[in-house]
Amino acid sequence: MIKIALIAHDDKKADMVSFVAKRLEFFNSEEIEICATGTTGKFLKFAGISKVQVLLSGPKGGDAQIAAMVATGEIDAVIFFRDPLDAHPHEPDVQMLMRVCDVHQVPLATNYMSVKLLLDWFRSLYRDWE
Repeated sequence: MIKIALIAHDDKKADMVSFVAKRLEFFNSEEIEICATGTTGKFLKFAGISKVQVLLSGPKGGDAQIAAMVATGEIDAVIFFRDPLDAHPHEPDVQMLMRVCDVHQVPLATNYMSVKLLLDWFRSLYRDWE
């Protein structure tokens, strides 16, 4: 079982939904668990992911919740569609999440191409499970 955390800044939520909608078979497979920060999780449910553990929104502690899950070994990868061109009031939480991923050697993909490569790698693992 692979547990993936999904996060998207407000200006990137549409990109996240589009990315996921094109890969619903992967995200809805029995081998994948998904958790997401608040609004992102609601959007993902609407997009068709059947099972999403929805946490707090990022500014209200969702990024910190995911960081704690990374630190305790509950998360195998983090997909974070970040908006690098806008200031975010919870940027310290974002930086902490990125640091925790680095400390615990958890893959963190923050843009479309890195997410695509990470999922291609997971798909290759999934093919081996079949």
